Amino acid sequence: MFSTLSVGIKAAPPSFSNTKMLRRQARERRDYLYRRALTLRDAEIAEKRSKLKASLATGKPLDPTIANDKQLRQDYKYDESRADRTAEEELLLDDEYSHLSGVVDPRVLVTTSRDPSSRLSSFAKEIRLLLPTAIRLNRGNLVLPNLVGSAKSSGLSDLILLHEHRGTPTALTISHFPHGPTASFSLHNVVLRHDIPNASRGTVSESYPHLIFEGFTTSLGKRTVKILQHLFPPRESGSAAKLGSRVVTFKNIEDSIEVRHHVFVKTGYQSVELAEVGPRMTMRLFEIRQGTADNKEGDVEWHMNQYTRTSKKKDYL
Repeated sequence: MFSTLSVGIKAAPPSFSNTKMLRRQARERRDYLYRRALTLRDAEIAEKRSKLKASLATGKPLDPTIANDKQLRQDYKYDESRADRTAEEELLLDDEYSHLSGVVDPRVLVTTSRDPSSRLSSFAKEIRLLLPTAIRLNRGNLVLPNLVGSAKSSGLSDLILLHEHRGTPTALTISHFPHGPTASFSLHNVVLRHDIPNASRGTVSESYPHLIFEGFTTSLGKRTVKILQHLFPPRESGSAAKLGSRVVTFKNIEDSIEVRHHVFVKTGYQSVELAEVGPRMTMRLFEIRQGTADNKEGDVEWHMNQYTRTSKKKDYL
């Protein structure tokens, strides 16, 4: 099991930023963006084709953007041999997580903003214990580009960056390597392990948890589930030693994601109960951006509007 890192990831040496490596990274990034653009285009076409097919079958009027697309109607005559895939299935063909999903356990780096308070450091330790294959780094004076570059070169899969305001954890950023996405959440009602009344004390189990996601119904909600899900290693029935008796729950209630961490406690011969071990928090998604955390120019995939009419407010997740 991974432990806290004091060495191993440090400021990148000058040779790291040589021209050859920068060119290779830029080329890989361009190739990925090109493939992603093609995937998004195919997903949009697949969604239009499904609506056109349903309209021809039922006789219902089409949306003008589809009805006036002459190229789509022309191509539809010759698309009978094409597999009928939904937009979601098209996006899954070249997903950022597809190449290692279920094959390699994620290696997540948990760190904080610079000069963290003792409470934020304790919160980072508890997030590290929540993720069984994560490692924690005391950031020191590392700037973000060097931190991301060192994490990529070390073969890490994700970065979790915790922020605070006057000792209270206020934000959490998840950045997937090597090409993103980067999801940003605001944190509310954060309660550490030792502040939870009647919480189970003792050593925290670091076995692979069972994950529960409830209330995520939209495409954005499923995108959020995928980002959170791939922070945890898959539970395999063949590796009984890694399968423990703990549960991590993410429940969406009106776009507020309630996070809870429980373990099973045996109370009788054939009876068990759930005991909360913490931490406890509420997360609210406010942005998903393409690229890694150090790339401020990445395309914004989704962001929360600053002002929302609450009378007509809809649930995004």
